[in-house]
Amino acid sequence: MELSKADKKIAREIIEKGLQQEFAKGLFAADTILDDWKNKVTNNRDTYHKLYKQIIDFDKHIARRYDRMTGSNYIFIIAGQLNDGVISENDLNGLSGEVIAAIKMIAGF
Repeated sequence: MELSKADKKIAREIIEKGLQQEFAKGLFAADTILDDWKNKVTNNRDTYHKLYKQIIDFDKHIARRYDRMTGSNYIFIIAGQLNDGVISENDLNGLSGEVIAAIKMIAGF
């Protein structure tokens, strides 16, 4: 599906909002690991390995979803964000009805 210029502009805004939410989720996950370390729940080595793994796994997720982002991938990116709960259906307001329907179909809504 080819998006109109107006839909692409709105899609980029939605994607950016979702990306910021994803970054926040990743940072909160890292903060939880560090909180356990600060409260002496885990030792230095275990904390380092958990934090390293969390950052690497999160980076892979971000790269898979957002690298090589082009207009033809916008609906798939937004559908993934919607499916993961980093954006809501209300965030789709402003897109054309056809685009919203395609995103919901891909996301399984």
